[in-house]
Amino acid sequence: MFRTILLSAPMVVAASLAHAVDAPPAMRAFVEADIMSWAQSAQVISAIQSQNAETAGSSEAQIIEWDTAWRAEVGQADQPLISSVMGRDLSAFLGEQVAASGGRITEIFVMDALGLNVAASDITSDYWQGDEAKFTETYGVGSGAVFVDAIEFDESTQSYQGQISVTISDPATGEAVGAMTIGLNAEAFF
Repeated sequence: MFRTILLSAPMVVAASLAHAVDAPPAMRAFVEADIMSWAQSAQVISAIQSQNAETAGSSEAQIIEWDTAWRAEVGQADQPLISSVMGRDLSAFLGEQVAASGGRITEIFVMDALGLNVAASDITSDYWQGDEAKFTETYGVGSGAVFVDAIEFDESTQSYQGQISVTISDPATGEAVGAMTIGLNAEAFF
């Protein structure tokens, strides 16, 4: 009987991990100590403010059109909208941050005041994040907001990942200008 219990224990643990779990404090501490030092940099703020000026007054129909176009471009050879975001200097910088993280960061993307992608370390599945908690619980709340999403198993990477999202604010005015989501390899923090 003892042997049966021991043999079934890994299955119980695996089954419990299959459900979303709270992010460990080490993940939030990492973001606060290692990410926030550059998340409010002039490069990030400037890129967001520039796109905010371009997208201000965009209709819901236009946002949906852009998001639909982005989704259609994912995996295709011709990617004009995706290329316009991925070709930005800030996207290259975010990619460098992922590469330098020692496997702790899986992705980073920055959103404007509408929740549209400004820059990303990797291609995201959609262009508009404005209807998701990563945006509504950060930019929608205001300066200083942090949203810690539950850790879930990510099929594409075959690993447990969590996302921490933060409001990005103009340090000169304190005004929220956008948001940033940092995807973290949860296994690196347990």
